[in-house]
Amino acid sequence: MGQNKALPELYANRPHCFNLGNRIGTVASNKSCRTATLRKGPIPAKLMVMRRSLILFLLLPWAVLFPVPAKTQTAPSTPPALTSVQAQALVERALATESRAAQEFSHPSHPMRYRLRKSSPRLTSTKEIVETGDGDVARLVEINDQPLSHAGEQAEQARLDALLNNPGLQQHRKQGEDNDTARAIKVLRVLPTAFLYQFAGTGTAGAGTVEKFTFKPNPQFSPPDLETEVLTAMAGEVWIDAAQERVVRLAGSLQQDKDIGWGILGELNKGGWVQIDQADVGGHQWRIVHLQLKMTGRMLWKTKNSDSVQDYTRFSPVPAGLSYKQAIQLLRASPGGSAKGGR
Repeated sequence: MGQNKALPELYANRPHCFNLGNRIGTVASNKSCRTATLRKGPIPAKLMVMRRSLILFLLLPWAVLFPVPAKTQTAPSTPPALTSVQAQALVERALATESRAAQEFSHPSHPMRYRLRKSSPRLTSTKEIVETGDGDVARLVEINDQPLSHAGEQAEQARLDALLNNPGLQQHRKQGEDNDTARAIKVLRVLPTAFLYQFAGTGTAGAGTVEKFTFKPNPQFSPPDLETEVLTAMAGEVWIDAAQERVVRLAGSLQQDKDIGWGILGELNKGGWVQIDQADVGGHQWRIVHLQLKMTGRMLWKTKNSDSVQDYTRFSPVPAGLSYKQAIQLLRASPGGSAKGGR
């Protein structure tokens, strides 16, 4: 596919629609993803709720991982197993930390610049993204691992010009991000009671030690809304950095087909999975560093097939209080300027 044909689709995505899509389609552009349409009319409100349920995993700032475990090394010694009470307490503390972090993310006190490479069977895009209090700002720098063509670069500069001249576009995008964060927090708050957790041992991830837990649906959990219904069909594994009480990985898969809205709004198919890794990228700042999703289902009468891999690299701090317009100027001054030595 030529770059010019690919650009409009790339602009329709958002940088953080987790931001569990793609939030699975999510990630980076500065054009709001709230104007999505089905056929030629706007998507009904209930359908939008179901759609967000389909991409729920990408909305979580630390995410939910499914069974595609990364290679780890067994710890040289085996510490005493945690009791069920200790395991539950550690999981609850880590999830509470993630909930607080999600609340703070709308106005980051330690904003970052990073590079996002998103690939699917049809297209690969690479973007430079800067976090600001006005919302994330992205610049497309590569398509299919090749620099933009002259025409592609002109189109990207025109898009950034339009964003500079119309603050309403960024404000609308920021409101969408805030709404997604609110939904993510709602899901995070029910995770301690939505699953039953069991200690599964100690291992290593990156340079640190993690405590591993398996989880399965809690039969006593009653989902309060459509967005948490999918949790009743999930099982998997969560890894926690006990020292910082942060979720390093949360992996799971759908154990059965899951109807959304009694099957009227849609369905997620058994076997779908998502994997997301989170890490300290410097200065005790945690970000998603890898997200992989494979999910099939139906939204009303339309079949959905999500198959994507997202890698977040080259993290480097940017000044706090940076406006979105200043972020655009920063991206223009050095389109590939994320610190190559960063994580």
